[in-house]
Amino acid sequence: MPRTSHAGAAAELARRDPVIAGLLAVAGPPRLGARHDSHFAALVRSVLYQQLAGAAAAAIHARLVAALDGRVEPDALLGLPDEALRAAGLSANKAAALRDLATKVVDGTVVLDPRGLARETDDEIVARLSSVRGIGRWTAEMFLMFQLRRLDVWPTGDLGVRRGYGLAWGVAMPPPRELEARGEAFRPYRSVAAWYCWRACELHAGAAASALTR
Repeated sequence: MPRTSHAGAAAELARRDPVIAGLLAVAGPPRLGARHDSHFAALVRSVLYQQLAGAAAAAIHARLVAALDGRVEPDALLGLPDEALRAAGLSANKAAALRDLATKVVDGTVVLDPRGLARETDDEIVARLSSVRGIGRWTAEMFLMFQLRRLDVWPTGDLGVRRGYGLAWGVAMPPPRELEARGEAFRPYRSVAAWYCWRACELHAGAAASALTR
């Protein structure tokens, strides 16, 4: 059975919901940025970018990739001495988080090979990734949505999704539990609904363009 595209999912949601139909008419189909070379590299980048300004994070990331000779893989990272991580600009916490990620990939706690991931549900992947130091539920959900392209992720803890839902559907910003219930109408394409919530923040509240929607 062919996999539904994000554009196809948006068209289906638009048939069901007039708000999504209006957002689709204005914003077009969902646009997701290019995926990274590997799932491990994507998670390394996510950890590095947490709580850092984009330019600073990009510089640290570039230095780390150079220190690894471009081979952003678990064994290469584990073989890098602490001094090299510090020289790249990583804090002790970030270095510990990346080493924990690499260790858990090597020992099988975190599964990143495509065949293994295909057998796991979204909840299983979130649980495994959340066992890694420095990776929480939100980071795991973004990995599902933008790296794995899973279509039915509903990040109810994301402020932009909550705010955008309130703006687009004309209700008070829902708390996570209420948003969880409201999202049932968008199954099995809740990732696409979340994308339109982010776009609603940009369209209705003048929020700056986000890497999540470009």
